[in-house]
Amino acid sequence: MTDAALHVLIIDDNAVRASVIEEGLREAGHEKVTVITDMRRLLPQIVQADPDVIFIDLENPNRDVLEQMFQVSRTVHRPVAMFVDQSDTASIEAAIDAGVSAYVVNGMHKERVKPILDMAISRFNAFHRLRDELDRTKQALEDRKVIDRAKGILMKSRGIAEEDAYALLRKTAMNESRRLADVARSLITAAKLLG
Repeated sequence: MTDAALHVLIIDDNAVRASVIEEGLREAGHEKVTVITDMRRLLPQIVQADPDVIFIDLENPNRDVLEQMFQVSRTVHRPVAMFVDQSDTASIEAAIDAGVSAYVVNGMHKERVKPILDMAISRFNAFHRLRDELDRTKQALEDRKVIDRAKGILMKSRGIAEEDAYALLRKTAMNESRRLADVARSLITAAKLLG
């Protein structure tokens, strides 16, 4: 998707501030821009808009408003750039924990829109690549544990060596067109039922 084709959602209860961001986006070549100024029932509005990137401009957010924005960030899985006039360390840490891609203090100026948009998208993509890698690593470790446990069951029940137990699991997985870890899980379940 080209930059110009991105659908950018602006959330700001102040229509004048929102128009500054919208103007900056349009000057940067972004034509698909939606503005939400009603902060009630925000999540359904965001889901309906289905944006690629979200800009949230908050003047002086209180804890409740920040928590609602962080909930949005955790739920929608999109790059989120949050603009605030004032901040503290706890708010910044909470924003990062919630997955906010860019947390900008001192408000928004239209000439800063394009670099902030690019940074938010880049940070979001980098964060998700790391999260995916971590998830794959966790899954591989879990699969390894399950396979080792299944090998142990086979070694004990059949009186075979570890290499033979692994070969049997592998052959079964290939014959059934299943993942080795899935065959191992099935064996563990069957052993629990029979044991």
